[in-house]
Amino acid sequence: MSDHHRLNLTHLPDEPNDKKRRGGGRRRSPQAPPIDWAAPHGPVSGALSVTTGAGAAALLGAAVGAPPVLPLAVGAAGAIGHGIGHSLFRRLTARTLATRTASWLLAGGWTAWAMATGPLSWAAAGSLTVLGVGVAAAASNAAVFEEAAEAERLTADARRAAAELSAERRSIATEWEERISRVCRIPVRVFAVEHWRSGAGYSLAAELPGGGATWDQIARSARALATDARLPLGCTVGVEEGDLQGRVVLDVATRNVMRETIDYPRDHTPLSILTGIPWGVRPTGEEIRVFLREACALILGPPGSGKSTFMDAVIAGFDRCVDVLTWVIDLKAGAVGIPWTRPWLEAEGRVDPLPGTERAPEGTRPGIDWLASTPAEAVLMLDALLAVNAARQQAYQRLMAEHDTTLLPIGPDLPQIMLIVDEGAEALTATHKDPARKAVGEKLRQVMRTTRAMGARCVLTAVDGNVSAIGDTQVRKFSPVGVALTSGESVGNNLGKLFPRARVDTAQLTAKGAGVIGDAGAEGFAPTPFKGWKTGPAMVRAVILATNHTRPALDRVSAEAAGAAYAERWSEARAGWLWNTSGP
Repeated sequence: MSDHHRLNLTHLPDEPNDKKRRGGGRRRSPQAPPIDWAAPHGPVSGALSVTTGAGAAALLGAAVGAPPVLPLAVGAAGAIGHGIGHSLFRRLTARTLATRTASWLLAGGWTAWAMATGPLSWAAAGSLTVLGVGVAAAASNAAVFEEAAEAERLTADARRAAAELSAERRSIATEWEERISRVCRIPVRVFAVEHWRSGAGYSLAAELPGGGATWDQIARSARALATDARLPLGCTVGVEEGDLQGRVVLDVATRNVMRETIDYPRDHTPLSILTGIPWGVRPTGEEIRVFLREACALILGPPGSGKSTFMDAVIAGFDRCVDVLTWVIDLKAGAVGIPWTRPWLEAEGRVDPLPGTERAPEGTRPGIDWLASTPAEAVLMLDALLAVNAARQQAYQRLMAEHDTTLLPIGPDLPQIMLIVDEGAEALTATHKDPARKAVGEKLRQVMRTTRAMGARCVLTAVDGNVSAIGDTQVRKFSPVGVALTSGESVGNNLGKLFPRARVDTAQLTAKGAGVIGDAGAEGFAPTPFKGWKTGPAMVRAVILATNHTRPALDRVSAEAAGAAYAERWSEARAGWLWNTSGP
């Protein structure tokens, strides 16, 4: 059962204050509270409605000479339709039914009498007043009784539902106590059953017996438990330690969320690097967030695993952050970053919008802050990042002292730089004969080692997690956040390379975008199955346009340190390859 991280953005721009008026205009007087014309009648307003309606009808009837039998007929019809029919339809109490029926009949009877004897008399006025007071008193009494009866009905329904749910939970608890005893030879006592809000399964909390039984003994039998429970294909049993030693928690999936296609959320509300970034969903259907203020991430995925789609979700999360700038190195012709520049190219008139799509508005910025597609540009970017790191170390010592921290206080005015290097782990191998590529690897290692405190971290991807592929163990050392996309694995086991002690049945995680994610940091979480979102060019475009005014700019100190390499990153000489092409 996962903890939920409440979004608490402390560095968002101030909300506009309506009290600060522009110009010297006169202040408007406060408006009266609006009248709710749809509000139902209460006892007093209902009595006033009865008496004023009856009085008006009597005056009009006497003036036009209407027969006294007419209000009697109207009162009888109201008693039958509203007093009896509507009360039965709403399942109201007999007291309310009687009050409504009597009110209609008394109002009709008084109106007929007043029309016959004259409504403009002290007798008529006094009797109408008595009628109003009586109706108000009866309605008040009926309302109190109705409220008590409704509360009793709700309580009874709640008790009945709780009893049914308790019976279901007891049945599940007994079933799993017997199953764990049968499969694991450990007698446990299940003391809590919680159904997931997504409806895709439930969690069990159990007490282990004395004598040295541990939760990982049950974890080793997770697949056997799923088989014994006859769970659908793709549904697993997750086992982790409970809140105390001697307790175990089992997450039982009954619907294969990993097989479902889940679109990236259309909610583009601002995020922060400090409060976590969603990267996918758990089997429970809940978002799973990663915290990258001080951590690098390593993403492993063989061809066909959905890695490119997953990287779009990663960049989308960074774009939604009000305190993150995204720099991308992709030496495969910039493929990962190109879609994140297209709306900007449209706004600049460099490319035409796709058929059926409006041109991006003027002022649209690239969805990534810098894109390097060649080793030479990558070296410029890494040199600039190292220069930014050194400048921040010197310029912001007082700021860190004021905040009593050794970490740079990241915010919209002082953003974190997240460097994405697609298949960047391979760049760290020492076998490159190209001096520029070798320089990329050396500088990337330096960035990973030295820039944590000053707000620069890396997200690297690789096809394989072997040391021969990623160069050395430094990548894993500086990457507590790990993702192993398991679809398409034919040889090797990326899960075992990232999480050697994890016990997750990856044979059940064969859908594109499915895999295992974990965070070995102090506030992290154990490796767990997850499903990445489906993304595409339309999603990328929507995120860029929605976040155009919330994405930050590089602070002055850092921009000056990065120099011309940063200032001219989108110049035609450096980025013209994005639009000087015959392709789409």
